Amino acid sequence: MNSKPRRAYVPTTALAKAVEFDEEMMRVTFTDGRVLGVPLVWFPLLCDASPDQRKRYEIGGCGVSLHWPELAEDLSVAGLMAGVDGNAA
Repeated sequence: MNSKPRRAYVPTTALAKAVEFDEEMMRVTFTDGRVLGVPLVWFPLLCDASPDQRKRYEIGGCGVSLHWPELAEDLSVAGLMAGVDGNAA
């Protein structure tokens, strides 16, 4: 019998794998299985974009950033995880 306690997996790096939208939320899926939902109103450019424009994103830096070339919108995964909205300076 193994008496050694099992340690929980604690991710040290969040890397974006996919982005999905509904009318009110953006959901980012990460390579470690987490899903982060953030309100679209935090990001005025994405909020005002059409559903088709929102779908045309790129994942940069192997998962550390999100980019919408058509909208000139760039988001960092670290900023999303920290709760930084698109109005932050």
